Amino acid sequence: MGFALYQAQAGSKSHDAKPLKGLGTGVLEAVSRRDGDAYRAVYTVRFERAVYVLHVFQKKSKRGIATPKKEMDLVKQRLKAA
Repeated sequence: MGFALYQAQAGSKSHDAKPLKGLGTGVLEAVSRRDGDAYRAVYTVRFERAVYVLHVFQKKSKRGIATPKKEMDLVKQRLKAA
């Protein structure tokens, strides 16, 4: 995940990153799997001077791939603050 963020800082996009649905362009999600668990880092590249990490969390739901509403609400709140 750290390498995906480094690539974003360098102006590139990791193959582990994808646009986060519902938030438009410039908000991406990097996914990492380790020991059967899934972790996600949501960040934005909308700003010229910095990559802002909006939220990092462990995906615990075994049903579906959608980001839980609680996590999405937090991401939206932090994006607005940024």
